[in-house]
Order: sequence, then structure tokens, then C-alpha cells
Amino acid sequence: MKDRKFFFWLALYLAVVSSSCSKGENKASAGNGGGSITDTVTTGQTGGSGASHTQTPPFGNGVDLQPSYYNGGNTTFGWDLMAQHPAIRTVRIEIEPAVPITLSASWIHQADSAGYKVIATYHKATVLGSDDPSELTAAANWWQAHYSALRQSGGAFVINLMNEWGDHNLAADAYAKAYNNAIAIVRTVYADTIILDCPGWGQEPNIAAQAIRGTGGSTKITDTRLIFSLHIYPGDYNQFRNRALEASDLDSLAATGATCMIGEFGNAPAGPADWSGIVTHAKSIGWPVLGWCWNGDGGTMNMVSPAWDTDADAVSYSESPYFATIYGLL
Repeated sequence: MKDRKFFFWLALYLAVVSSSCSKGENKASAGNGGGSITDTVTTGQTGGSGASHTQTPPFGNGVDLQPSYYNGGNTTFGWDLMAQHPAIRTVRIEIEPAVPITLSASWIHQADSAGYKVIATYHKATVLGSDDPSELTAAANWWQAHYSALRQSGGAFVINLMNEWGDHNLAADAYAKAYNNAIAIVRTVYADTIILDCPGWGQEPNIAAQAIRGTGGSTKITDTRLIFSLHIYPGDYNQFRNRALEASDLDSLAATGATCMIGEFGNAPAGPADWSGIVTHAKSIGWPVLGWCWNGDGGTMNMVSPAWDTDADAVSYSESPYFATIYGLL
């Protein structure tokens, strides 16, 4: 999410670098250590300029989690409460790269053990919205270095290569070239679906569509085992159209044949976009939608209480007033 999450996470970034390196007792940990594997993988891509991106998403609707910035990442999650709400089938976990891999793996393990499909997202608070290709390459290198340990100790998950890389000014050609490079790095260790956030903080479907098609002077994104993700909030702006994001903009992305999803949605900050209408439209065209967030917002958009900025290792959780806002759209 643009701006609101960014400034909160930026303020906490230095704290997580130090505190997460000395975990102490981890009430959320499944007790798994690190490790590595040396499996040889093949990409299994269909590739080619005529290949279709369309695939059935390997997960359903769900919620986002952001544990990295609270109590050094030593959080409890309230899986028992989540289990009472069957519309939640997927959890997307945002991982700050400063967090120890064993701790990140424990989050994945808990979600996997609780029966949820897991999306793991590289989330570096200080570079949200960056247009710098080296930051995207750094994310790819992080996955290359740590995927095996996360998979072995944590369990199965889908990679969301990087959270909200690219501002509204990023051109389709730059987006495609940077992702082609990053995807090639990740493919050395991981063969399955990769989620790419659309540019413009996840708000520019038309730019992503140009990169998928290789039109408008853009290089084409060559890998086809991908899902393109939008982040939906009231303040969303489609700079390509010079107006607030609209539900019809999703159709431009869907028309490429790419598989798509809503990776985040929430009701703040205030703005002109019909965020709930956009999410409803996404569901009507078969896109999975993930609500921001179960816990970890740092503001009012936490579905459960207590929020982690109040009590990160609570023994039990209950629904917050915000819960129904999100759950009613899943």
C-alpha cells in the first residue's frame, strides 16, 4: 500500500534490523531450524511469443500478514480464530529481508500447517515504490539465496517476487526489462508460479498490460508462469489514464490473457477510487482477492484485536470493528 504503510514501516525499519537478529523466545515459532537443499529444478515454462499466460490461480481468497516489524517478528497469529472463517483460504506473508530466515520460515510453516495456501513476499520497507532495477535484482538474489531453506523448513509457498516495486512514472519497457532479469534469477531455484506486483505501487494495470503484450514500445515479459497483482485502496490512481483507478481498468489487464489477482485491498486512506466496487469486479472475473490485513497494519486496518503494535504475542485474538469490512468481500 502506498505512503501510509511506507512511512510506518520506514520508521520501524532500523528497529527490526537490530531486534530481529536476537529473537529471544519465539511464541510463534514452529521450532524449525535453517538448512539448505541442492535440488535441481527445471522451469517448466511454455514460453514463446504466442504462449498464453492464463492459468488457474493455485490459491483462493484470503488475507495479508505483516509480522516483520513487531517484537522482532516474534508474533502470534490467532490461527484458531482464522479457522472459524472459511472464506480465508490463503495468507500472504510480507517478509522484511532483515528478518532471520529461520524466523521467516517459521511463519510459513505455521500457515502451511494450519492448512492455508501461502504466498511469501519480499518486502523491503525502505524501497517501496522504487524504480531502481538494482533493488528488484536484490530481491531476486534474496530468493535465489534463501528459497531452498524457506521451502525446506517452512513448507510450500508461492513467491511474490517483490512488494510494490515501481512508481507511477515507471515505463512499461523498464518494468519488463527489470522483471525479465529478476525472473531469470529466481528461475534458477524455483519453477512454479511467480507473482509480480503491477507498477505504480500496484495501481497501474495498463502499464503492466503493455509489458505483458510487448506493446507501446515495451519489451515483452517473456516468462508465462506468472500472476499479476494489483493493490486496491481508495486513493488508488491510474496515471496512465490520468484519473482514479476504476473497475474497468482491471479488464484491460485481464484482456492480455494473463492470470491476475488482488494482492491487497483495504478502506484507507481516503480517496475517490471505488475500492470495494473494484474488488467485487475482480471477484466477478475470477481473480483471487486478499484483504489488508489480518494483522500488522500499524494503523486502523487490522482485522483482529489486539493489533501487533499493541501486543505482538497475545494469547488470543478477537475480531476488530474492521473485520467485517474485509471479510464481507472475500
